[in-house]
Amino acid sequence: MSAAQTSATAAGTPLLRMNKLSRAFGGLKVLQDVNLDIRKGGIFGLIGPNGAGKTTVFNLITGLLQPSSGRIEFEGKSLAGHAPHQITRMGIARTFQNIRLFKEMSLLENVMAGLHAELHYHTHDLLFSTPRFRQQEAWARERALELLSWVQLDRKLSERAENLPYGDQRKLEVARALASNPKLLLLDEPVAGMNTREKKELMDSVRAINARGYTIFLIEHDMRFVMGLCEDIAVLNFGRIIARGVPEAIRTNPEVIEAYLGREDDEPAEAAA
Repeated sequence: MSAAQTSATAAGTPLLRMNKLSRAFGGLKVLQDVNLDIRKGGIFGLIGPNGAGKTTVFNLITGLLQPSSGRIEFEGKSLAGHAPHQITRMGIARTFQNIRLFKEMSLLENVMAGLHAELHYHTHDLLFSTPRFRQQEAWARERALELLSWVQLDRKLSERAENLPYGDQRKLEVARALASNPKLLLLDEPVAGMNTREKKELMDSVRAINARGYTIFLIEHDMRFVMGLCEDIAVLNFGRIIARGVPEAIRTNPEVIEAYLGREDDEPAEAAA
């Protein structure tokens, strides 16, 4: 059983907990007293208008920002003061709104690069191509092949990332995020820019990844994607949680409907962060 499928989280204890989480940029309060629990094993969605503070939530979880107040716990341990690479080692991985790939490298090389923290050999092993180095590299290749197959990209191994269609680049980023074998996978607008077929393929992939024991937490504007995939959804508006529940309850909530009307402005504070 993989590390993603085993956890020290006690029965009934949230995998991730946000308690009175707030973040301000100068005098602008982007998040205000956000309380959210993410249970192990599910697919959780956070939705809301542009500027609601969704990406700020992800940046706080992954250590790119620190809270102005409040607390984030992962498996019962505070994330305060941890650097992004330390949080990754604790078991949290993410994708970004803006794709961040090694564009001149192949798909296989991109995912293998994400596996570097899992490899255990020394400079001597690399220079002299020792049996340990060859064994580790062979394992990384097989693991990368497996992860690419999960997102239906295993037939394009040698293709350069920059030559992929936009939707496939997003799927490659998901595969690379999985390379760190996370217990919690954060997907930041994963279907942005995808066509209908690509969205359906990614939805199937996310379900399959979740079925393998990975907990998924996503933020997304495509309501059909969110409602068709997530069993638990929270709605963020002006930095506050205004609703939480199953898709049907969220779809018919008058306050949620109101929050989505006429809200197409950008997220300046989050973008600047």
